[in-house]
Amino acid sequence: MTSTAFAHRLAVVGAGTMGTGIAALAVGHGIPTVLIDIDEAQLDRARSEVFRLTRLGQMMGGLPRGAQAGELVTTGLVGDLAEATAVVECVTERADLKAEVLAEVTKVVAPGTPVLSNTSGIPVDELAEAAARPADVLGAHFMNPPYIIRAVEVIRGRRTSPTALERGLDLLTSVTREPIVVGDAPGFVINRILQWSINRAAHLVEEGVSTPADVDALFVGCLGHRTGPLATADLIGLDNVVDSLWVLQERTGDAGYQPAELLQRMVREGKLGRKSGQGFFEYGGTPS
Repeated sequence: MTSTAFAHRLAVVGAGTMGTGIAALAVGHGIPTVLIDIDEAQLDRARSEVFRLTRLGQMMGGLPRGAQAGELVTTGLVGDLAEATAVVECVTERADLKAEVLAEVTKVVAPGTPVLSNTSGIPVDELAEAAARPADVLGAHFMNPPYIIRAVEVIRGRRTSPTALERGLDLLTSVTREPIVVGDAPGFVINRILQWSINRAAHLVEEGVSTPADVDALFVGCLGHRTGPLATADLIGLDNVVDSLWVLQERTGDAGYQPAELLQRMVREGKLGRKSGQGFFEYGGTPS
């Protein structure tokens, strides 16, 4: 097992793409993990997916090779996270759902247990309002896939305690992530910039100014980005992009975040990016 300064026991709430990826990150570092979701079919998929992603992460250098895998428990009961030393909330990017989960979780875990919301744009202090102990809540915006990308945007809410922040950072460093702490605001840093860029790029495609391939080629070739904004949007999931844009538009009042009609139409048509096999680009094989 990976040596850490503290013997973590992680609980992840939400067995979607990000929750499963974060569970794989923890299991791949030898940390016992409880993965919770009310959807039994989702949990069934997650059980095998976590170990597939763990192997993939090892092959790609994001996870340590030869480490003993942490135990994985899947459950539909929030009460099963009572012994966790840290919780990562990964439910759908809707403020009401996240607030409901944070309220439940903070009633179950011991006081002082850091509860990290993997929100991509909702202010942490807004979410913490529903928690039994707002001081235990902070944000941890993982990038996808979390078992490969090492940097994590950590959001310190107005009421986040120094202890919760310290323990949250210890969890992240124990799984060899690189936390970067920022202040609390809609979209934080990454999505405040990235989602605007994706939306502008979608508008340019919609207006016929450029093709998706040429937009991304310019970002890669001229600016040195590893991927362009539209391939990044496909990786995030266009449904998630649209959700994040609405959150930013509502909370900043900036009309520039109102999702382009092209993005909204693609989501209605089920063209969600990599996970559906088609977005701005097409992807071969079975969508994951």
